[in-house]
Amino acid sequence: MDNRIEKLEGIVYQGVDEFQQHLQRELGEYEYLGGNLYFAEGPQRQAFWTENIWLNPIKITFDSISEAALSLRNIQRNWAPVLFTQYRRGMLIQEKLPPIVQKPRPFPWEVPDAPMGAWTLLDAHTMIASPLCTSPFPAGKIEFVENKADPPSRAYLKLQEALVRAHRWPQAGERCLDAGACPGGWTWVLTQLGAHVTAIDRAPLDDRLMKNPLVTYIKHDAFTLKPEEIGPVDWLLSDVICYPPRLYEWVQKWLASGLAKNYICTIKMQGSGDFETPRLFASIPDSHVIHLHYNKHELTWIKVAHDAGYAS
Repeated sequence: MDNRIEKLEGIVYQGVDEFQQHLQRELGEYEYLGGNLYFAEGPQRQAFWTENIWLNPIKITFDSISEAALSLRNIQRNWAPVLFTQYRRGMLIQEKLPPIVQKPRPFPWEVPDAPMGAWTLLDAHTMIASPLCTSPFPAGKIEFVENKADPPSRAYLKLQEALVRAHRWPQAGERCLDAGACPGGWTWVLTQLGAHVTAIDRAPLDDRLMKNPLVTYIKHDAFTLKPEEIGPVDWLLSDVICYPPRLYEWVQKWLASGLAKNYICTIKMQGSGDFETPRLFASIPDSHVIHLHYNKHELTWIKVAHDAGYAS
């Protein structure tokens, strides 16, 4: 290894701007790098309040902008900057790297297999970079082409992102349960894919969805219905506003029943945050807890059958 490149014995955590205090609490001991970036020694820690986690960070010292760009190009093609200082110099470096596509994406969209690296400047001649990160999106962010006319709420963007991150989505004819469906943002996404939706809420959905032949509406509290009363579903989805332990208890009933194949649930945080329940969700085999780009003060739990390759 070039003596101007130093492998760091730890991980860089890129926090969610509005909730950096949650990441600080998760990490415990850390070195603050600047902006929303934190370095913690040792192997990867369980941290949900991140936009991205840099898994193989290295420190690169360089004399010129061209040298900095060449160092990154020699490692791989795709790099996205996460700058908190030296912005002009950083943009000049990025201009010398292969361009990355950052325009809004259509849905559904297959995430490319090529790794997306991340880098930042510490000062005019020092950078930290990682060729491998948990997020496949530039700087951990993705935007979708928005439909401002048809969806009854912007919550549909959360489900689109979760499905893209899971590397699969409902197929035409599959059966979905949408708990807490009103006004119908998630149900709208599912019907656009041709899936059949059992939408459960105490309040009705948007009139257009109530008339959709793919939608069966049940006026009820979804959490008080037994899985056996619903029957087998290909997808179990929840964006219900509730305390995280209640969601976990409901999910456990479905897991025990074996009647659902795939799960996507929003874990709504309360006050300063419930840090124990997300850990319980993350301990469920073959599942992941993440903070989506379109999440607010909430996390998302994803458990999808055959989701090999999903980065958590």
